[in-house]
Amino acid sequence: MTKNTAIIGSGVGGLGTAIRLASKGHKVTVYEQAAIPGGKISQIQHDGFRFDTGPSLFTLPQLVDELFEIAGEDPSKRFQYKKLESSCKYFWDDGTVINAWQNTEKFADEIEEQTGVEGRHVKSFLKKSERLYQLTADVFMFNSLHKPANYFGKAFRKSMLYVHELDSFTSMHLRNKRWFSNPKIIQLFNRYATYNGSNPYQTPATLNIIAHLEHNIGAFFPEKGMYSIAQSLYQLALRKGVTFHFNTPVQQIIIENKRAGALKVNNQILPFDNIVSNVDVWNLYKHLLPNHKPPVATAKSQRSSSALIFYWGINRQFPQLEVHNILFANDYQKEFDHLFGSKTLSDDLTVYLFISSKTVAGDAPEGMENWYVMINAPENTGQDWDSMIMEARKNIIERVNRVLNTDIEKHILFEHMADPRSIERDTGSYGGSLYGNSSNNPFAAFMRHPNFKRKFRNLYFTGGSVHPGGGIPLCLASAKIVDSEFE
Repeated sequence: MTKNTAIIGSGVGGLGTAIRLASKGHKVTVYEQAAIPGGKISQIQHDGFRFDTGPSLFTLPQLVDELFEIAGEDPSKRFQYKKLESSCKYFWDDGTVINAWQNTEKFADEIEEQTGVEGRHVKSFLKKSERLYQLTADVFMFNSLHKPANYFGKAFRKSMLYVHELDSFTSMHLRNKRWFSNPKIIQLFNRYATYNGSNPYQTPATLNIIAHLEHNIGAFFPEKGMYSIAQSLYQLALRKGVTFHFNTPVQQIIIENKRAGALKVNNQILPFDNIVSNVDVWNLYKHLLPNHKPPVATAKSQRSSSALIFYWGINRQFPQLEVHNILFANDYQKEFDHLFGSKTLSDDLTVYLFISSKTVAGDAPEGMENWYVMINAPENTGQDWDSMIMEARKNIIERVNRVLNTDIEKHILFEHMADPRSIERDTGSYGGSLYGNSSNNPFAAFMRHPNFKRKFRNLYFTGGSVHPGGGIPLCLASAKIVDSEFE
């Protein structure tokens, strides 16, 4: 008998789940409060410029390919991407520049040439990162931590056998400091904590697996930009018979006798056999499950960082920049003390420049560039954002001018902006936190909201605010975990 399944939200996790369940024969209906699919993945188009507005880095592309294969299609004919030559280019105020070439040997040589750190240390660090991934991926990324049977599986037994290698009780910063003596290289690898909105001075060194994803497996980029990930998956879902309702917020999930059996939409009660939530869990309990409290561990966990982003149309090109660029702060720890301590912005900011027109033809007019200029920001707790943004913009421009030896304001044709308030409003991310809860303690992975709860039969959870976490690969992994509950 065909199962009638509803999915609330069309972020990457929701789209991935829709495709997987439709491929199993479910009749899938997706309700999305926004006008377009994608969740945090979206785009802006203005005067010949196109900007991706959400995630900007593409790793583990096989998780997207897998969705096409499950649906019986050839991914290479529907969704094209390429491996970047450089995953990121790093700049410091003293003139040091390091290009993180995708070739490991070349990257190690680059670090040795620019800083004196022996390349063999870099290569051994990346080997350790690969080992961490091998020990943890099956347990923490692609399986539920909340299903007792999984703890008797081969992957978990292997992980526990080598638990001393997991670095769970050492911070990322301390581990990197023990590995490297050069503060710039420590800072470079500390940066990976920000990939899930966390603090490298608190998050466990286990998260050094992220370096493996970017440097050993590789950083990729879709030929039509990041938003094409959502567009391609949306079109695939349509071809599999999934029905979408946009501009249609769900009012409530109806729970009776511990069973989720219906949704309230447009003041109508619509019955379903199964319901999958792709909603930020804080907003889920606040609005859609008002008679139920979120799990204590989830509620007490520290939330991840947010972002302040400027989208600048630039009327010239900067050949010294790559697709992804980092202009590092001088006092990195101070920056995180502000983010997670006082919930403010430091006056010494790390600036991320993402320029998709470096690799996507047509994302900017000829001779120009589309700059996505981002700094990490605290979650929205009612700060004086207007004043903070004004000061941050000044500090960003000073760093860009200093590092690139330019007067960037002369080249900004127009500006769009996103801050924690608008991110919260437009994406339904509570407080504007981009990744739900942070990973700022050794037990954070176990404290994330599970993909299912025994007290809610037929209700499942996917997306960046639940296990295994935020970012495109982990959201697609959450869809895979939910899918396994229907086998």
